[in-house]
This record gives sequence, C-alpha cells and structure tokens, in this order.
Amino acid sequence: MIDVVGISFGENHRVYYFSLSHLDVKKGKNVIVETERGLQYGTVVTEIISMDEQKLKFPLKPLIRIANKKDREQYKKNLHDAERALKKCKDLVIKHKLNMKVMDAAYTFDRDQLLFHFLADNRVDFRVLAKELASIYRTRIELRQVGVRDKAREIGGYGPCGKKLCCSQFLYEFDSVSMNMAKNQNISLNPSKINGVCGRLLCCLKYEDETYTEYKKTLPKVGKKVVTEQGEGTVTKVDILNQSYTVDIPSIGLIEVESKDGSN
Repeated sequence: MIDVVGISFGENHRVYYFSLSHLDVKKGKNVIVETERGLQYGTVVTEIISMDEQKLKFPLKPLIRIANKKDREQYKKNLHDAERALKKCKDLVIKHKLNMKVMDAAYTFDRDQLLFHFLADNRVDFRVLAKELASIYRTRIELRQVGVRDKAREIGGYGPCGKKLCCSQFLYEFDSVSMNMAKNQNISLNPSKINGVCGRLLCCLKYEDETYTEYKKTLPKVGKKVVTEQGEGTVTKVDILNQSYTVDIPSIGLIEVESKDGSN
C-alpha cells in the first residue's frame, strides 16, 4: 500500500494523485509537485488515502514540498503574467489572420513553459505565431489544439444530472461514445437528453453500457415469440435492470415475466 493525496490545480477541479513522499500535509495546504509538464503549484483537496500500488495504472510522482510564501508570490505572478500573455497571443492571432480561438494561457510554476490552448475547426499553421511568442517571452512555447470536450473540461460546469462534469472531476481520457450505447440502454435519443454541455454525447453513456449488454443476453428481444407458463405470446417490452419482460398473450393480454437463469 502507498499513501497518496489528491491535488487540484487552479480553476481545474479535476483531482490528480501524488505520493506523499516524506511530507506531512493536510487538506487545504498548497504544495509544489512534479508533473509531466514540470513543477506545478497545487492545493491538497483530499485527506490521506491508502492505495494498492500494484493496481495503479502508472507510477505516481511525489510531492516536492509544502508551498512557502515565496512560492505563493511566484504563483500569483505566474497567473498575472499568463493573463497578459493570453491577451498578447489573441492580438497576434488577429495580426497573423489565423483561424483559431485562444482559450487560455498558463505558465508552469518554474516558468519553463508557457502553454496556450486553442480551438480551431481545422489544422492551423501557427509556426510564425509560436516563434514570435518565444521571442517575446523567452521560454518554451506550446500551442495545443483542443476539442469542444476539452473546452468543457477546462471551463467546468454541471451536467444534466446536477453534478459537476465528469471530465473536469476525474476523467483523464475521453473514451469513444456512440449512439448505439444510448439505444442499448433504452434512453431517449432526444439530443437534449443524451448530449452534454459540450454538445457531444454524454461520457456517462459509456459507464453502464457493458452491464446493459451483459444483462440483455438473458432477455428476449422485442417482437420475439416466447412460450410462458400462461401460454405463447409476443414480447412487447423489455426491462433490462429488473430483468423482466412484458408478453402479449392473445387469450389473456399483457403479462410480466421474470427472466430465469438466462433462459427465455
């Protein structure tokens, strides 16, 4: 087992887990951590959690130190300078007539990199823009094109369920979601019911699809002729979660039948 804590960064409320190392930290503390992008300033948002190290998908990076006054001042400066860099980048996009919308800008804590996220319908040749930004800010520039789902993750918000968006809370990757998943779960195909705030199919359609697929194996399809204890009839409705189905028997009418041992 390994002791870890959850860390969030800035306005992105998604939680990332880091090993405690030798530090004694509590929820609400600001810390400096090592990430794939370099050093970052974050906030501890969970209590200490014990995890099975063998079940982790990838090795956890450690906390570097508890943030001090100098670190907090550096973080505030980075936020201020990133806002100015964002405005400058938008001006340069207009100057170079690039068909892109710059969403945000962020420095790594050590200012080793300045990252810009942007939206665009097609690929954008931003080499001239990147070169000019590098000459202005004297650091490594990264311009990263993102989609509408990434935008929703960055901005955050609430889904139709009333809870915070999954993508801004705990999803690290976007799995493929298809209309067949909605059909498989007998969900209304009304776009307002199955689309998220990003305008794409709800990520949560993926969560229970495998279970529904497995459950449906024990049930007959609508329209199938079946023989029940009360006679032969046609399946008119299937209740996947309750593992039952409705049969229309000409001599009796509608009856509800429970699936038994997967036999129909």
